[in-house]
Amino acid sequence: MWRLSQRKSYVLASQSVIAKTRPFATTQNQYSIGEEITHILKHKNWNFLLNSSDIPKKLNPDVLRTFLHQNQVGDSKLLLNFFYWYEHIMGALQDLDILSVLAVNLCNSHCYGPTSDLIERMIKTCSSSPRAILGSVVSCCKNCNGSSSNQKVFDILVDRYRKMGLLDEAVGVLLGANKDVEYVPSLLLFNCLLSDLLKASELGLFWKVCDGMCKAGMRYDVYAYTNMINAHCKVGNVKEAKKVLLEMRDKGCNPNAVTYNVAIGGLCRAGLLHEAVEMKESMVKNGLVPDKYTCATLINGFCSWKRSQEAKMVLAEMTDLGLKPDIITYNALIDGFMRQGDIEAAFSVRDEMVTNGIGDNLLTYNTLLNGVCKAGMMDKAEELMNEIIKRGSKPDSKSYTLLIEGYCREHNMVGAFTALDEMKSVGLAPTLMTYSVIINGLCSSGNLQQANDTLEEMIAKGLKPNAIIYTTLMTAHGREGRFEESRRIFDEMKQLGIMPDVICYNSLISGLCKAQKMKEARTILVEMLGRGLKANAYTYGAFIDGYIKIGKMTDADFDEMLGCGLKPNKVIYTMLINGYCKMGNITEAFSVFRRMLLLAEKVLPDVQAYSVLIQCLSKIGKLPEAVGVFSELCAKGLVPDVFTYNFLISGFCKQGDLEKAFELHDEMVAKGITGNIVTYSFLINGLLKGGETERAKNMFDGVLQKGLTPNNITYATMIDVYCKSGNLNEACKLFNEMPLKGISPDSYVHNVLLDGYCKEGKLEKALGLFQEMLQKGFASTLSFNTLIEGLCEIAKLQEAKQLLELMQEKQVMPNQVTYTTLIDHHCKKGMMEEAKQLLLEMQGRNLIPNTITYTTLLHGYNMIGDRKEAFALFQDMVAKGIEPDKITYYIMLDTHCKEGNLMEAFELRDEMLEKGMQMSTNVYEALIQALCKKEDFSDALRLVDELGSSGLKLNLSTCSVVARGLQTAGDMDKAVKLLEGIIRFGWVSKSTCLSDLVDGNLTDADFQGDLNNEDFEDLSLTR
Repeated sequence: MWRLSQRKSYVLASQSVIAKTRPFATTQNQYSIGEEITHILKHKNWNFLLNSSDIPKKLNPDVLRTFLHQNQVGDSKLLLNFFYWYEHIMGALQDLDILSVLAVNLCNSHCYGPTSDLIERMIKTCSSSPRAILGSVVSCCKNCNGSSSNQKVFDILVDRYRKMGLLDEAVGVLLGANKDVEYVPSLLLFNCLLSDLLKASELGLFWKVCDGMCKAGMRYDVYAYTNMINAHCKVGNVKEAKKVLLEMRDKGCNPNAVTYNVAIGGLCRAGLLHEAVEMKESMVKNGLVPDKYTCATLINGFCSWKRSQEAKMVLAEMTDLGLKPDIITYNALIDGFMRQGDIEAAFSVRDEMVTNGIGDNLLTYNTLLNGVCKAGMMDKAEELMNEIIKRGSKPDSKSYTLLIEGYCREHNMVGAFTALDEMKSVGLAPTLMTYSVIINGLCSSGNLQQANDTLEEMIAKGLKPNAIIYTTLMTAHGREGRFEESRRIFDEMKQLGIMPDVICYNSLISGLCKAQKMKEARTILVEMLGRGLKANAYTYGAFIDGYIKIGKMTDADFDEMLGCGLKPNKVIYTMLINGYCKMGNITEAFSVFRRMLLLAEKVLPDVQAYSVLIQCLSKIGKLPEAVGVFSELCAKGLVPDVFTYNFLISGFCKQGDLEKAFELHDEMVAKGITGNIVTYSFLINGLLKGGETERAKNMFDGVLQKGLTPNNITYATMIDVYCKSGNLNEACKLFNEMPLKGISPDSYVHNVLLDGYCKEGKLEKALGLFQEMLQKGFASTLSFNTLIEGLCEIAKLQEAKQLLELMQEKQVMPNQVTYTTLIDHHCKKGMMEEAKQLLLEMQGRNLIPNTITYTTLLHGYNMIGDRKEAFALFQDMVAKGIEPDKITYYIMLDTHCKEGNLMEAFELRDEMLEKGMQMSTNVYEALIQALCKKEDFSDALRLVDELGSSGLKLNLSTCSVVARGLQTAGDMDKAVKLLEGIIRFGWVSKSTCLSDLVDGNLTDADFQGDLNNEDFEDLSLTR
């Protein structure tokens, strides 16, 4: 309590604070000197007389103290002037006792201004605690025979501390004086102190003062009660605020308009709007007229709780009362309508405001901008920006940031960067918020490299990113599986002195758990806890999910989480139940479910708990068990809701059991449960997958008749199926129908139709739709990839590469699929130099080639016979830790066989087998033919036998090659063994003779094997 901040020294005179040395004076001498000074002070020219006398030689602090205690002068102002004369002669004084005596004397003479100045000097220059200063003043007051004026000095002392911002000290002095001398402050000081404590949010001290003064018997006035009501409202305790209001009435203290306004504001913030209106009516009944502040408070309250129509009624009432709303009130109402998405009403209020002679300001425009941008009305947003400029105002950083955020929300990064460039061109520097919005937009659009570049630009411009920006980047990279990059960003963040918060740690932990790096995730958790941050349900949920995915359900036990006092939520219980269901451990899944039902403080209502288990069982196809749980739910007298039915309907649709799905739908309707758009989306999807297109179309039309509004997903499902079945006309009809139904096709729907056009080779229509997508800002990386694939399929590689250039121009970042698609098709055309350049460009963009990228290049080099380049590329692939897949091994085996590198070929074969990969017929053929070239017929025959024993079939040409090789070598015994083997394996009929095999007289009809069992040419990116 008793603490005092260091303040600047307060000096009244220029002389040294150390008094000059004076001869020792006895107490008797001090009294004599005091009487002498008193005598001189009675003269008008006392200053001259003192300077002319030998008094200055006799002065010291003891003499001054004795003189002040004697106080025979009677005139406190004269006493103060003598004190200043003394300091002029002796130097500035820091004696607490002397200053206290002087202050009390001045106060007793009602010289409050000088008293206040002197007390401020005591606080600033005397190195004493507030307790010591109070003690000195109390002592002086007691020595002054308890004059009634003495109480005022404590008011001044408390007030000085208050005005200096030392509220803790002010409260300490007030309560200390009350204890020492039964001091009770004036109501004015009491209310000023309460008001300052409220402003500083020092509610602990606030109630300490109130309690102390209540015990001292202080009678509160209307301002004190209003302050107390405000204190309760500030923490949302409106119940206590209303009690105080009743108490003040009971004690005969009538609330004033300010009291009512404070109470109304508290009720509004608590969402008790009905009571707030009643309070206003009570105010009127008590003879008070609501003022502009009352109405503005109610308007703001209604708007905050999305009840803007009622707020508008208050505005009308305000006008009827003759009160003129100001721009702040109008802006609050405009913001309220915007929050509710009622853009038309918001603009109507703006127009009314202007009509009433109140000009809109930049805050008004920014409020309107925020609303239209959130609604995706970017054309309207641009109109507003132009209107701001036409009105002679200038958009500020917030205006541009809102515009940029709107474009980002629509995934229109071209529009976002255009707005950013315009912002810079008018001399406005992007703020932290601007960069945060752009980075978030780039991450949402999948343009992670550009997001990283934007972060670097931001740092280079001297702006320090916050934890939110870093968390956004880490989460985005983690979502794309780039966990090493997430970790790099995390480390960079700490190096810059930006401490990660719980959300940031959770993002990294979640990413590591998804990558199944549980040990590393645990290390991050330990670091987080070591910094004093507390793990939450999301943290443990990530670990539980990670352990479930690696099949370590025992580690997923959440005892640790419960031990931390955290309650598992619906998501965690769903994870556990789903995990056990996937493992086939239905018993444990039911155990977790029963635990949910038995919890004293239930995580979910019973119906929702049952729905969680039904959802998990349905998802993994355990429909008999799901139906069993559903039956138990009904047997308990619980009523399943539409979500419960949806989980079952979805499960049966996925299994193709449409009869059961529709049976459940009919049962649901019979029980009076109305299906929602999700219900019908599942059924429509099921019908389409079952080939019942006409029935699906009828159901889709029925959805419209039921008054349900199909969403983008429903339309996308229908359009996708029509596209895949080649029925583009129907797909286009639905696409064109959407706007007529008030549904704007989103980027997903556009991409579905674009893919349909490309798959059907309708490139002209695809390009037309793509241009429309560019204009709407819907063209994403996926859109470009779809069109690039379509152009490549019809061998328009140059046009496809031009699209890659357009991507860069439109600031849409290409990804692995973009480059791999282009590389694949260039390789298929034997254009390996162009393919290599694309690979280098890809790596230059920090895009890591994956297995498919390398495999398609290896196939290309093998196809044109540049096997040296293929070997080098394969080594590079392995060195970079990119795991070859089955197709990669097939190609490399074939490449080594063609080069005659049998040792390397067999090493790769052994590596494949160790990894559990199956050998294909083509691999066997490549090895057998290579062995025959080396005239290693024994190993060739061994491989033929191995191939046949594994159930594979060798093709005719390879069998003939082996037979002719054996004949040429003169080893007819082995040739006969070969024939016996292929007859035994059932590849040829028993009537086949050796000469037929050697001479190649057999036709494909005679040979019962598979031709081209696995074709190396089939390197589709979708494998």
